[in-house]
Amino acid sequence: MSKTKLEYIWLDGYTPTQSLRSKTLIANDFGGTVEDCPQWAFDGSSTEQAEGNDSDCLLKPVAIFPDPGRKNAFLVMAEVLNHDGTPHASNGRALIDDDDDDFWFAFEQEYTIWDPETNLPIGFPPTGFPAPQGPYYCSVGAGKAVGRPIVEEHLDQCLDAGINLEGINAEVMIGQWEFQVFAKSAKRAGDETWVARYLLERIAEDHDLAINWHCKPVHGDWNGSGMHANFSNSVMRTCGSEETFNSICEAFSERISEHIEAYGADNDQRLTGLHETQAIDKFSFAIADRGASIRIPVGTVHDGWCGRLEDRRPASNADPYRVAGIIVTTTKSAC
Repeated sequence: MSKTKLEYIWLDGYTPTQSLRSKTLIANDFGGTVEDCPQWAFDGSSTEQAEGNDSDCLLKPVAIFPDPGRKNAFLVMAEVLNHDGTPHASNGRALIDDDDDDFWFAFEQEYTIWDPETNLPIGFPPTGFPAPQGPYYCSVGAGKAVGRPIVEEHLDQCLDAGINLEGINAEVMIGQWEFQVFAKSAKRAGDETWVARYLLERIAEDHDLAINWHCKPVHGDWNGSGMHANFSNSVMRTCGSEETFNSICEAFSERISEHIEAYGADNDQRLTGLHETQAIDKFSFAIADRGASIRIPVGTVHDGWCGRLEDRRPASNADPYRVAGIIVTTTKSAC
C-alpha cells in the first residue's frame, strides 16, 4: 500500500489580513487528482473561524500541485466551508462570479524578505538606513540584489509544482522582490498565488527568515509593496474599442470604496500619491501611467485596443480571491 502526504492549505479568519494555515493528511493509494482528495475538517475555534462549542469547519479541496519540497507529496489548496457545506464568511474564493473562466488574471506579487532578529528587511543595517532606493530595482550584484538565493529557490519550486510563474525581479526597496502569476481563470489565479505564497513562506523558514506581506513595511521614502492585478475578459481581448476600455475604467471610478475595502489592510499608508501610486481617495486611469489607479498598458493600445488593464491599487497583503471577485463584478457591470 503506497502512502502519500497531502498538505492541505487554507486561509484563516483573522482580520483585517488572513494568514495561511496548513496540515498534513496521509492518504493510502492516492489517485493524484483533486477529486481524489477527501474533504477534511479542522478546529475553526483556533483560527478565528468558529466558536469552541461548535468548532468544526470543513476543507474543500479546489486545486492540487506536486509538492517540490517533500517526497510522495502534494499541496492541496482548500476552501473553508461551514459544517453545513455553505461557504464560510472567510472564503473569498466563493465570491468570484467567473464560473465560465471568461476572465484572465495576472497578479504581480511584491513582498519583503524580513530578518526577525533585526525586525528589518534583509539588507538594512541594524541601525540607520541603507543607501536610498534607486540601484535596487532589477539589480545585479552583492549589496544590491539581497536575498537572491531565496528568490531563485522559490522560482524553481513554483515551476516544479506546476504554478504558472511568469517572472521574478528585485523591486525598488532593498530586500523587496516580486513574482508574477498568470492564469486563464480568476479562481485559478488566486489558487496559484496563494500556493506560491505558501511555498515562499516555507522556504524562508529554512533560512531563519520571514516574509513580510505588509504594504508599507518601512515608513519614509521607500516604495510600498503592491499586488498589481492585470485582468481581461473576452470582450476586452477582442473589442478593438477605446470606448469600451474607458467605460470599464469609469465603472471602477464609481466604486472606489468597494474596491479599496477588498484591496488589503493599511493601504492608506501605501496609496499616498507618491512612490508610483495614486492617492487612496482619488481615481485616475491613463495610458502607461504608473501613478494612476488603473494603467492602460501600451500593448493594449498597440494591439488596436484589445488586451488588458492593470489595477495598481491592490496591496501586497490583499487576498487575490477578493481582489479578483470585485474586479470581475465591476467589469461585468460595464460590458
